[in-house]
Amino acid sequence: MLDDRAKLLMKALVERYIADGQPIGSRTLSKASGLDLSPATIRNVMSDLEELGLIVSPHTSAGRIPTARGYRLFVDTMLTAQPGPLAPPKLVAEQPQKVIVNAANLLSNLSQFVGVVMAPRRTSVFRHIEFLRLSERRFLVIIVSPEGDVQNRVIFTEVDYSSSQLVEAANYLNGHYAGLSIEQVRERLKNEVESLRGEIASLMQAAVNAGSEALAREQDEVVISGERNLLSVSDFSSDMGHLRRAFDLFEQKTQLMRLLDVSSRAEGVRIYIGGESQVVPFEELSIVSAPYEVDGQIVGTLGVIGPTRMAYDRMIQIVDITSKLVSNALSHQK
Repeated sequence: MLDDRAKLLMKALVERYIADGQPIGSRTLSKASGLDLSPATIRNVMSDLEELGLIVSPHTSAGRIPTARGYRLFVDTMLTAQPGPLAPPKLVAEQPQKVIVNAANLLSNLSQFVGVVMAPRRTSVFRHIEFLRLSERRFLVIIVSPEGDVQNRVIFTEVDYSSSQLVEAANYLNGHYAGLSIEQVRERLKNEVESLRGEIASLMQAAVNAGSEALAREQDEVVISGERNLLSVSDFSSDMGHLRRAFDLFEQKTQLMRLLDVSSRAEGVRIYIGGESQVVPFEELSIVSAPYEVDGQIVGTLGVIGPTRMAYDRMIQIVDITSKLVSNALSHQK
């Protein structure tokens, strides 16, 4: 455990480094902390902090900078949020996709870093299903959600089906399963397949699988805004390797999806600091994220991605406010 003096010096060092971006020496730290300590005493404390893995001395400087572990200690125990003049515009209650795009832009504009929003998880419940014959053994499955959203999916079958068989399969699904999720329908069909005519059961299974794939594809969407902002961040612009890794992350999106999915299972604002775990794969990046809701139900996640040297108190405020704006806009759609 750190004593009060070490905590004050650690806090001052992180805050000064975030503000200036330069390694902090003992003389600078003495002024920043406001403590009446000799340079030798401060150097001893900094040496202790370095042994604990909280700060490190770059090869080119006698000063120290925070490590991922140091940032984590600062964020968890020393961060003092100071509400500032942050008055973002309201997000208009309109089509969900437009709300998501506007939210990503808002996060980027306010933070001057990268804004990311995971699109809302769509309901897998269906209200109505229809089949339309396109050609031999090729059919269009039309799935209508309770909200009126329509998903179309083309399926190919091993056997051909007549119009009457298509109607029979649709009527059975609508009569027995309307209001259930696609996953529930799949499980029930497994148990009831023996009581159904084989070819009809195969058609219904194919339709359920197609609907599940369509919904999964819808849910995988991440909207990213402001990647170019990183070009003006000195931490990245001075090292093309750092910049390239960041852009690879945005392009692949898989790791980003995994991270945002983890965030959606947490309450409130969460901070992920690069290098402290496998969640954020690059030491240079930190992510401040929060889930958002529709009518009290968490449906997605949003956040800001930037350098580990970011003003965390301001990012927390930006992310928290934006998540509330998105929740409000999506909950009050006409």
